[in-house]
Amino acid sequence: MNRLLRSNEALVALTIVGLCLVIGLNNPVFFSVGNLFDLLRSSIVMGIFAMGVLIVIVSGGIDVSFTAIGVFALYSTVRILKEFMPDAPIWMAFLIASLIGLGLGMINAFFIARFKLPTLIVTLGTLSMFHGFLLFAIGNQIIRDVPPAMDAFARSALLRIPLERGTANLHPAILITIAVILVVWLLLTFTMLGRGIYALGGARDAAERAGFNVARIQYFIYGFVGLLSGVAGMTFGSLARQANPQDIVGLELNVIAAVVLGGAQLTGGRGTVIGTILGVMLVVIANNSLILIGVPSVWQRVVIGLIILIGTGLPAIQARRAGKRSYSLAEA
Repeated sequence: MNRLLRSNEALVALTIVGLCLVIGLNNPVFFSVGNLFDLLRSSIVMGIFAMGVLIVIVSGGIDVSFTAIGVFALYSTVRILKEFMPDAPIWMAFLIASLIGLGLGMINAFFIARFKLPTLIVTLGTLSMFHGFLLFAIGNQIIRDVPPAMDAFARSALLRIPLERGTANLHPAILITIAVILVVWLLLTFTMLGRGIYALGGARDAAERAGFNVARIQYFIYGFVGLLSGVAGMTFGSLARQANPQDIVGLELNVIAAVVLGGAQLTGGRGTVIGTILGVMLVVIANNSLILIGVPSVWQRVVIGLIILIGTGLPAIQARRAGKRSYSLAEA
């Protein structure tokens, strides 16, 4: 029990509870059904992105290009649908976006696996390359007259609850996030590929000696992250009912922060789906609800930064103390 309370997931959960109590006691609107549904809606896209980033960080890499892949897939898909398939169903839009994302992710994988280049350098380069190509070759105008299927999907609701003023709607896109979470959890927990991802993050040389094909694992990781980015981009565009080439890009730091807050180590080899979900919840609550207690938007980034420093600093201090304690016992 004591060990559980000292775990990173428990610390993040306690932080979430404390933050919710502070906000809710100062403004009861926070505990309303409408606000809960708004928070869930805000976590949909970030949750999808975070699952992909979790896999990358667990493998010992860093990917900052996923937002550019997402907006590239969104904008390209909308252009394709409007030009060739204006009446295509929404599943076709998601299929096209995911395939575009997969293709872009494989570009990252090629440079990382084939040439063994640093993941941060590669994805910084492709972030600029993908976004720049989108703006100057495909289009840089906001598309607001999206295909009917996207508009209908944006207006749909999984659950509608009447309120005194209006209706609280739970969007069915939350099911996409849940499905992605389940897939990633099953992958990391029960498959040999998942073990290979953890082994790669722990020590690449040891993973190779254990018989894991590191190049194939990296191709899967970055291809899969690209696919998820395409899904996230299309989800974002469908919810917003527009395709803006400037959207999403810039969100990557919040997503990475959420994954690291959830306990994933930037050095690789460690990270859990549960921890990532908690990290996403914490960042979403801080981003969307601090205004309810009068925190100006310009100060919200400061508060989020403090949360990140505390949330990542405490586990690091605990790990250092545990290492010193083990060393002392070994000497004794």
